[in-house]
Amino acid sequence: MENSLQEILMNSLHIFLSCLGIYIAVILFTRFFGKRSFSKMSSFDFAMTLAIGSIIASTTLPQKVTLYEGIIGLFSVYLLQSTAAYFRRFRKFQKVIDNEPILLMDRTEILHENLKKVQVTEGDLRAKLREANVIALSQVRAVIFETTGDMVVLRSNDEQELEQWIMKDVKLK
Repeated sequence: MENSLQEILMNSLHIFLSCLGIYIAVILFTRFFGKRSFSKMSSFDFAMTLAIGSIIASTTLPQKVTLYEGIIGLFSVYLLQSTAAYFRRFRKFQKVIDNEPILLMDRTEILHENLKKVQVTEGDLRAKLREANVIALSQVRAVIFETTGDMVVLRSNDEQELEQWIMKDVKLK
């Protein structure tokens, strides 16, 4: 009985110290590599975030992963994220890693094929328009499905045209 209690306490202490170590490592690496690690996510960022969660879980739970191995794994993921962020400056690499923003609505015209491509329903679109305080479709200049998975509503109460620079990377159809 006494050995079991002692074993439980030692395992608990190990988990606590592992959590503390990995917590400090996450803070240090995030400060070193930047806040982008936890910003709005592209598909690559999402994969990176899942990898961090997996490393944290496997490091803090009593398994065969040591704290040292967890920190090395975490550092590796941050290093990969930082490297990918650097290479995303190059268009060819960016195309491989990121999704393209896609136009879902062009003024009052709903682009149904594009909705299907990104698996967004008309109900999702209506909800986003309501969230953007659109009370008439004539206010909508464009609705864009961004690389992060967010829908962005560009609107105006007058007939002002969208500047081409804003729409530069958006896949129209």
